[in-house]
Amino acid sequence: MKIDRWAGLDASATMAPRIQLEKAAWLWVQTVRPEEIRLEHIELAYRINLQACKRGTCRRNCKGNPNCLVGIGEQAWLGEIDENTFHNIDDPNSERRDKNTFVGLTNLGATCYVNTFLQVWFHNLELRRSLYQCHNSRYVPQSICEHLQYLFALLQNSNRKYIDPSSLVKALGLDTGQQQDAQEFSKLFLSLLEDTLTKQKSPNLQNVIQQQFCGQFSYATMCNQCGRSSALPSRFYELELNIQGHKNLTECVTEFLEEEKLDGENRYFCESCQSKQNATRRIRLHSLPPTLNLQLMRFVFDRQTGHKKKLNTFISFPEQLDMGLFLEGQQQDQTSVYELSAVLIHRGISAYSGHYIAHVKDARTGDWYKFNDEEIEKMEGKKLQLGIEEDIAETVKSQARKPKCSKGYHCSRNAYMLVYKVQEEPSSDPSGTNVEVPAFLQRLVDQDNHKFEEWCSEMVDMRKLSVDKGKAKHEEVKELYELLPAKDGERYEFIPTNWLKKWLDDSTATKEIDSSSFLCAHGKLHPDKVGDSKRVSLKAADLLYERYGGGPRLDDLSLCRECVSQRCRVLRLKNQLNEDYKEISSLVKRTLSGEGYWVGKASLRSWRQLALDQLEEDDHETKLSSSQTNGKGPHTDNSKDEMKTFNEDIVCSHGALSILETERKLVSAEVWTKLREYFPKAPEFTPTHEACQQCLVREVKDNEAVSKMMALDQKNQLLNLFNEKNRPTLTKWPQGIDVLYVVPLFFVEEWRKFIRRPTKSSPVSNVGNTLLLCPHGGFMFTYESLISGDAQHIALLWPSEWEVVSRLFIVDQPISIHLEVGLFEFLRNLCWECRESYLFQQQKDLREYTQATIYIRKVIEDKRVVKEAAPELTASSSEAEEEREEPPKVEGLKDPYFCQSEDGTKRLKLSNDGEESAAAEPETYMSKLDGIRRSTRHRKLRGEKALIVSANQTLKELKIQIMHAFSVAPFDQNLSIDGKILSDDAATLGSLGVIPESIICLKVPDYVCLMFKGSCLLVDYFVFGHAH
Repeated sequence: MKIDRWAGLDASATMAPRIQLEKAAWLWVQTVRPEEIRLEHIELAYRINLQACKRGTCRRNCKGNPNCLVGIGEQAWLGEIDENTFHNIDDPNSERRDKNTFVGLTNLGATCYVNTFLQVWFHNLELRRSLYQCHNSRYVPQSICEHLQYLFALLQNSNRKYIDPSSLVKALGLDTGQQQDAQEFSKLFLSLLEDTLTKQKSPNLQNVIQQQFCGQFSYATMCNQCGRSSALPSRFYELELNIQGHKNLTECVTEFLEEEKLDGENRYFCESCQSKQNATRRIRLHSLPPTLNLQLMRFVFDRQTGHKKKLNTFISFPEQLDMGLFLEGQQQDQTSVYELSAVLIHRGISAYSGHYIAHVKDARTGDWYKFNDEEIEKMEGKKLQLGIEEDIAETVKSQARKPKCSKGYHCSRNAYMLVYKVQEEPSSDPSGTNVEVPAFLQRLVDQDNHKFEEWCSEMVDMRKLSVDKGKAKHEEVKELYELLPAKDGERYEFIPTNWLKKWLDDSTATKEIDSSSFLCAHGKLHPDKVGDSKRVSLKAADLLYERYGGGPRLDDLSLCRECVSQRCRVLRLKNQLNEDYKEISSLVKRTLSGEGYWVGKASLRSWRQLALDQLEEDDHETKLSSSQTNGKGPHTDNSKDEMKTFNEDIVCSHGALSILETERKLVSAEVWTKLREYFPKAPEFTPTHEACQQCLVREVKDNEAVSKMMALDQKNQLLNLFNEKNRPTLTKWPQGIDVLYVVPLFFVEEWRKFIRRPTKSSPVSNVGNTLLLCPHGGFMFTYESLISGDAQHIALLWPSEWEVVSRLFIVDQPISIHLEVGLFEFLRNLCWECRESYLFQQQKDLREYTQATIYIRKVIEDKRVVKEAAPELTASSSEAEEEREEPPKVEGLKDPYFCQSEDGTKRLKLSNDGEESAAAEPETYMSKLDGIRRSTRHRKLRGEKALIVSANQTLKELKIQIMHAFSVAPFDQNLSIDGKILSDDAATLGSLGVIPESIICLKVPDYVCLMFKGSCLLVDYFVFGHAH
């Protein structure tokens, strides 16, 4: 009769968790002994008769069911498949530039601001034409000029839809992961480009930047007293216009040129009057460049937060700008009408993040285009709204606030730079708008185009190869998957599940079938591995091995009877062990009455594991987990020497009972009887058994010999201490000795007992100097008390003896007495608790002050103190000039029992009086502090200011005070105290070590702005040698 344990399982049972399936496969062992196992039991253990899952009823593959072939990756191959799924290669033609379109630039991370300027400069035909004239016979781009002309050539004639500007960015030394200030980048780049072009031989090339971008103005100052006027001529490459409080571009330019009054601290030194006088100053425009760059100052410093912020003010600007209204001394032949050619835009509400886009006008056609890194879009119709780009995370409500603009005008809240080109007369000559790429650059462009075409061809071939391979795999899978299920009564084989999944995964190269890890010790399929394999038909297995190879093959004859029998015995024993373990654990806890037996404690802890190991000792393969075999059991002993036999841990090397009584336990006869059922060959010992006499004799002899040897060695090394000869004393300090050491007399006495009778006394291991210290760790005795009788508690050691004691014994707290110039110094000082408390309170007061004065000393890069023109804004600065008195100092005070050494240690005086006690010392010491006040007056230097601060004030708040006092922005302030840089804005002054009367150095870069009333002018503008 055939046994079918799976007959009652429905479809949901076949999808049960893996652990439930494993338990169900071995339920029969409860009623079947190992010798009664038949083929039906073996097939149950290998789950041969489990129902196969059907598609649609099993969401994922059943790992415990070898007949479940659903959810192993077959879904992607069944049915019709689009050939595009066989590859992940995009169409290379999508990277090709369309006809009559511009080329984009790749964003390398945070380089969108660079890309916008490059596109604007590329559309400046005069600049591009001039750059092309820079020629090198052995052309390899090295300088910034050469990288830029090669980039312009690619932007003009490349076949690519967008190109990579990495070479230029690398030559500029820019960090591709950090967004820089776009306006500062524009100035720096033009400056570097001008430096490079000045090295060209052609005069036209040397002055390209000046000819295109440079205009002239002057700072005109008039004395109100004598009327004398002076002008300081200067050049500009762009005009920086304040937009705060303005609505249109005309208002911004007007404010830039309006008069400014110089009075108060900002008065002008008149050469005629030879004194400071009130005056007026204004900027006069004399000439304008062909390309006029107007910087709209959207990023300004916020005094409240100490950081930059973005102004989202709408500014109206015209497509045609007449600058003749603002020029002085305009020549008749000078054109002052400009046309808008580019708008640079910053998307985002923060000054420290966002995205940059450029709207640029094509000089040839007059059409407008939006350049957004790789993407380029023509702006026409409703899209032709210059300077308009939606902010990142901008709300619909905020978009509706845009004011209306007249025809010919545009309005933007994100435009930060406007580029105007001087209006020229229409010309029928097309050469004015055509810029030819020189031959030496075109060769490099052709090489890049050739590489691009080769890449396109390679991608097409790879796509075709992937499609052909996928179609072949599709046909193979459809053919073999239908043959995989094994039918009842037919032969079958087991294939690893992971291999089948990789076979069905198109992205993984299929390797040969490897079943070697599935073999048991008998060379057949291990029962524990059946859950990781699938049972397939013999025909399907033949085809798979024919195409992919591998092995060993595991067919229906590979079911291992020996492993099933072994597992049956283990599982039956496990059920019995659980009951016996509970009973033995309970019996061991009872009080022993009557005869008993010695059992090793390690054996008792791991006896159940030893029983299982004994059954499996012939099985050399590694089990999945001993915890799975044993079930819930006691904590096993993980000793280095693995125990193999029960009770071997209490057997000595002579085969007798071990002398180590702590390693064994006495159990009842009932417990021993149950243990003997599992370990019939285990050694048996009763309480009447004597421990091994040979081990006892050897242990006694070894211990006595060791003690005698130790005592003799210690005595020879400390002979004078043992015999009490040549001992040092405090009353007569030995000559030539600077230090003596202290140990308890109790330690010396116990040590002498051991030396005299090493076999009867225990050896001494520790020196307990803690006995001589108070709870605070201070030495308990003074010099006077030791002289007068307390010496009976201590013993003095010579330095040579202390070296030996430190080596032989464990010393908890070393105590020493030093003699220098007639003074004793104890390594463990007297316990002046009150004195130390006062010192602590004094230091605490220095860190918790309020309304205290500190001094800010301004220095420039070469460490010289500079004169600051801005007025002092601190109301209490005059009070800080008053003479102040220092708090009481503790250094240098005369103490009746202590004097201060150079290293700050306290030394006890040699005195014969001794009338003052240690307990009275704190009061005497602190009383000496009364009435001592040392007056000091801080002498201020030029460029130094006094500020009133508190200890809980943050460094950021101090920087705001310094900004008001010195007119230096917080981000330009480099503060330090005693050489230590102060950089943590959130830290308090107390935590940074700033105490009253401290002097903080303020280092300011030499290009910093001077803050005037209502505006900020850049005085030292030539940071890189040019005013850009």
